[in-house]
Amino acid sequence: MRSKFDEQLKNLNEEMIQMGILIEENIQKAIEALVKSDVELAKVIMEKDAIIDRKQREIENICFQLLIQQQPVAKDLRAITAAMKMVTDMERIGDHAADISEITIMLSDSTRNENYDTIIKMASEASVMLIQSIDAFTEKNENKAKAVIDHDDVVDELFDRVKAELIELIKNDPKRGEQEVDMLMIAKYLERIGDHATNIAEWVIYSLDNKVKENQNV
Repeated sequence: MRSKFDEQLKNLNEEMIQMGILIEENIQKAIEALVKSDVELAKVIMEKDAIIDRKQREIENICFQLLIQQQPVAKDLRAITAAMKMVTDMERIGDHAADISEITIMLSDSTRNENYDTIIKMASEASVMLIQSIDAFTEKNENKAKAVIDHDDVVDELFDRVKAELIELIKNDPKRGEQEVDMLMIAKYLERIGDHATNIAEWVIYSLDNKVKENQNV
């Protein structure tokens, strides 16, 4: 019976990894669509969000089956509970990639002369946090989870830098105000991705030692 349970847990881990890969790809493609003003790519990302939603439901179903059909011990129960919480944050990260793509489509008719370096850096750092948090869960690595939580400061600092850059652009050219507010929203979505990755890492810690912060990022 335990061998079957372990096999199902292994399947759960594999599905979590696959969902993480899908989301990371959508984040990177969303930024690529933004930089290139690629409306068609942005539309594809929005459509692929449905695949991520479906993957969330599949993982939740695996978790329910583990709870119903098996008799998990306390540590296994925490891992299953954590996985169910984690996929909620993962799905929201996928939503934010779609949100960025929606703004890209809205901006497609505007003339842009942006410096995307900081936005690209934010997306990269947030993606690393996502993948590392999932790896921490599948590897049962508390130190890696704690490193993800610490790394959120990097994403927050990049957000502050983007905000300062956009404020300066608006000061120099007030007509760009609406466009730059849209860019600030994109940066905010990336910051939220970092927050959700932090949530995931906190659930990893809970799954390993039953400790989790009281205030989860929403």
